[in-house]
Amino acid sequence: MSDIQTLRNVLAQCRTLAVVGLSPQWHRPSFFAAKYMQSHGYRIVPVNPIVAREGGEILGERCFASVTEAAAALAVQGLRIDMVDCFRKSEDIPPIVDEAIAIGAHCLWLQLGIRNEAVAAQARAAGLTVIEDRCVKIEHARLFGGLNWAGVNTRVISAKRPHVLPY
Repeated sequence: MSDIQTLRNVLAQCRTLAVVGLSPQWHRPSFFAAKYMQSHGYRIVPVNPIVAREGGEILGERCFASVTEAAAALAVQGLRIDMVDCFRKSEDIPPIVDEAIAIGAHCLWLQLGIRNEAVAAQARAAGLTVIEDRCVKIEHARLFGGLNWAGVNTRVISAKRPHVLPY
């Protein structure tokens, strides 16, 4: 379910995002979205096996080969992954969902163009909130006041200003 209230709740509560498929290239959508979320106070945990193998970083954060590896490293610091944000093809999602369930994530977010009803049902059955075919950056900007500054119609009609996240 991805109604406005659900999206607001997820974006307000999930502050640590494991971004699966995060590219180190500045012009890629995953990099742009993660940089935006990081600049708005979210903790970004890059998951990219190629960069992790080289011991690299993306956006100043250590890169991990898997969601499970990232969760284990954060657990040592007393932190946890709240959201698993996927920038991978629909057919690559099943093992990522298994990891998201195993680490106890609250949300599985599938980016624009990514849908997989079978794994979405599996994640929902395990208690995760599932958002499909939406961009976390676009939704954050739309619901927390970023897009309307540029004159974009957010399709959110309200006489009240949205509650701004504390960052």
